[in-house]
Amino acid sequence: MLEHVNKLAETHSITLMANGTEADVVGMLGENVRFLPLPIERQVSLLSDLKSLIALYRIFSKEKFDCVLSIMPKSGLLSMLAGFFARTPVRVHIFTGQVWFTKQGIARIGLKNLDRLLSFCATSLLADSPSQREFLVSQRVVSPSKISVLGQGSISGVDVARFKPSAQLRRDIRESLGIPEADVVYLFMARLTHVKGVPELGQAFRALAANLPNAHLLVVGPDEDGLDGRLKELMVPFGNRYHRIGYTQVPESYMAAADVFCIPSYREGFSLATIQAAGVGLPAIASRIYGLTDAVKEGVTGIFHRAGSVGELSAAILKFYSDEAMRKRMSKAAELRAHKDFSQAFIVQEMYSYITSLLNKAR
Repeated sequence: MLEHVNKLAETHSITLMANGTEADVVGMLGENVRFLPLPIERQVSLLSDLKSLIALYRIFSKEKFDCVLSIMPKSGLLSMLAGFFARTPVRVHIFTGQVWFTKQGIARIGLKNLDRLLSFCATSLLADSPSQREFLVSQRVVSPSKISVLGQGSISGVDVARFKPSAQLRRDIRESLGIPEADVVYLFMARLTHVKGVPELGQAFRALAANLPNAHLLVVGPDEDGLDGRLKELMVPFGNRYHRIGYTQVPESYMAAADVFCIPSYREGFSLATIQAAGVGLPAIASRIYGLTDAVKEGVTGIFHRAGSVGELSAAILKFYSDEAMRKRMSKAAELRAHKDFSQAFIVQEMYSYITSLLNKAR
């Protein structure tokens, strides 16, 4: 959200609140932005969440903001509730995926109703993809008139000056990992969790290991579900063709070293990483779920598979491996689409116009 914050700060006074310290954002924010630390934890904790809600209400009541803009499920619920009770005129939340999408029974009903409560408390809503908007409307979580999408999707867009093909980065990373230039590298870059489909990706590669002597799997991201041991075991047939990198602040470097981006998720709001990878020239293997159907254009910038289908995932991996012409064609199409339809400059301007319009109407 940094570019959005600084763009809005050109003509508005901005207060940024997040779970962190001022040192975390030093040198990143414009002059019209002040930072207030707020301990909102990612995991559910009733006592901690109640304290955060009370803190938000007190701040909103004291500051009398014209607008509150929130992102992420829990911080959004707390912010919209506090803004509703503090009578903040414009209250906007950004949906980036539904936690309850993969849940069943009471958990699904409860979490879904919390999203309904959030929507009721908000004056306007954004979804980060058209298909997510349609899903939320179809599930009667939001009304069609209340929710919008910026451009064709995405919240922050792609920094096209950063996420672009780089022969130098490709050589550097491949040399550091011992990957030959001609080999095909499949990249997974996200938090390692079950909902991201990491175990299924490992199973798909294991099934193909003996038949793909020049294929490599590169996994980048922090392990949040304790999956590293399982992945390592699954990748035994690959030997030195499995490469593991933890959290990185230079995702574009590893994207530049890869040939295909893999996103076998069960739940995604849009997947900015998929579009960023496309900007670097990576076609995608993606699960056919809402959000990803906007980030990937079927048969043009990637191949879809059913979420959880190891067989279909394996088939897509094999297709990219054996069809170099298709891989190159989709690579060019992915780069063009990312830079044309999802550039950061365009999305940031769309957000600025959207918020400014809501404020003008409120006045």
